Parts: sequence; C-alpha cells; structure tokens
Amino acid sequence: MRRTEFEMSPALARALLAELPVVHLASTLDDGTPVLRTVNSVVVDDWIGFHSAPNGEKTGLVGRPAVLQAEEEVATVPSTFFDGEKACPATAYYRSVQVHGVIEAITDPANKARVLQALMEKLQPAGGYLPITADHPHYRGPVNGLLVAGIRLERITGKAKLAQNRKPPEIAALLTSLWRRGEPGDPRALELIRAANPDAPTPPFLAAPAGATLYAWLPPAAAADAAGLLVDEYWNAGTFTRDELTRAHAGGSPWVGARDATGRLVASARAISDGGKLAWIYDVIVAPAWRGRGLGQAVTRLILDHPGVRGARRVMLGTRDAHSLYERFGFVDRAALPPRRFPTTEMILIRD
Repeated sequence: MRRTEFEMSPALARALLAELPVVHLASTLDDGTPVLRTVNSVVVDDWIGFHSAPNGEKTGLVGRPAVLQAEEEVATVPSTFFDGEKACPATAYYRSVQVHGVIEAITDPANKARVLQALMEKLQPAGGYLPITADHPHYRGPVNGLLVAGIRLERITGKAKLAQNRKPPEIAALLTSLWRRGEPGDPRALELIRAANPDAPTPPFLAAPAGATLYAWLPPAAAADAAGLLVDEYWNAGTFTRDELTRAHAGGSPWVGARDATGRLVASARAISDGGKLAWIYDVIVAPAWRGRGLGQAVTRLILDHPGVRGARRVMLGTRDAHSLYERFGFVDRAALPPRRFPTTEMILIRD
C-alpha cells in the first residue's frame, strides 16, 4: 500500500470484512473471461465463505485465483472544509478490505453446514428457524447439494482512509465541520475519523470533565450498557425491561454518551426527533460514581446540539428531580407557559 498511514491491521481488516453486508468477488473462467459478482459472505474460522447453486457460474471459479473486496463510504467531504477557494481538497473517506487467494470448495458436510448456519445468523439474526446441521432431515439434501466455497484469509489487507494524512488541528476542524453539517451518518463518521486519529485535539463541542470522553455517536453494541445504567432508574423501574431499553437505544435515534478511561459507558442521553417541529429528550443518565462532576451537563449539551435535535422548534422532556439541570439550558415548566392558541386534548396510547 502506497500510503501506509491508511493501512489497517489484519485484525481490523478481518473485523470489517465480517461486518460489511456483501462483498465483491473477482476472478476469471478457464477461458480467461473476467467475472465480477456481488455475494453474501461470512467469516468462519480462517475462511471467507459463500454459497451457490451446484451448477452455477461460481462452480466454474473453483480452483481459480480470485480477489474479494468489500468497502463502505464513511463520508464525503467538500473542499470548503479545508480551503475557501481550491477545489482539490474535496475527498471521500472510506474503509475497504481485500482478500487475495484461490477459491476452494468446502466439501466436508459439517463444515458446509457451519458456513450456511453462519450465513443465516448474519442474514436473520432474530432466528425463527431450526439451526442448520449436516444431519438434520430438513437440511441434509441442501447441504450436500449446494456449492459452499471460500477463500482462506491468509492474504488480507485493509485500508481506512480517515484523514490520517491531515495535521491534528485540521482533523479537529474537520470533526467540527462534520458536526455542524449534520448530515445523516456524520456523527458516526466523525467518531470513526476520531478513532483513527487519537492524537488529534478534542474539538470544543466534545469537551468533557477530566477522565471522561464524550461521544457524538455510539454503536448499537453499546445499547446493552446504556440499558444497564437505566433499568433501575425511577422512570424505567417496573415499567420497561432491560431488553426494551436495549432496543430503544439501538433503534437509530440521536444518541450520545461518555466513557471513562477504561472504556466503560458512564453517561448517556438520547432523543426522538423529527428535526423540525419536535424533539423529545429521553433517558439522560450518569453513573452514580460520576455524578456531581458536570458530566450530566456535558451529555445534555451534546444531545441538544446533535444534528437530529438542534433544528427542532420545540424540545421537551420529563423530570421529577433534575429541574435545576435543565433550566440551565432554557427548559421551563410547561405549566408556566401561556395557553396554546388552539387548545387541544392530548391523548396517548400505552401498550401494556
């Protein structure tokens, strides 16, 4: 790789390969005809595996050299983020992974079934089917009949072009520009860029109390940790289960948080918002050991400034005991507001 600063470790490349939904497979037939196909794949042990009909085109690729690639665009960045006149700074940030090798047929029925089961777990994580095994009556025929093939993960390379060629102050400015632009995906993009450039200074909007780090975006994998912080709080205890709270946080709403020096989630805040008319702030929480240090103010400030919330005309929340915190951000008791011009009866549906 010409730009070594963009090079991924094999472990990160393998993790990205397992994460991305589809891959592109390039090879040639025996007569030299090039073949490029998009396939569903799965990482199992030291293989990247896929399946095909027994007499399909991919059968003709068995034994042939191949390149498998997967990629994702993280963010497109306009030239104006870096320069007021020149067009050339415009760029796209992305992550990609390649595997070079030979396509091999996996013939052992048990190993074929493992690949097919792993594909099902990737495509249908909710389950709802009998697990695939080589000897089950439902699957014995398909397992024996399908082509299951793969490439050994012996030559795997990854590239993460995430502004590593920029100077630390430029990266901090880039993070701020992404936050201010606020397009869908920008909070995630800025956290990926930030993780790839740990020496870059923290931009002001992510300022946090000593020992804590604010995050403008959290992955779904952190939802269970947030649920653990929240499940015993008065507004959730006895009403919402840990599983319901986990799903609520993994559901794609604006969600921010903070971690301590060990990486443990110690604060969280989320919102439901249409981005224009109304946003509702939910589940602002700080771990007991971190209360009184300003972390509640930090995550509240960040969720209110989130691109999915900041444009909303009305921002609402409910609290029993944190009025002084929210008053600092301009919240007022609804009972103190003048009557609406068009009084209505508010209704709510609760599914018990």
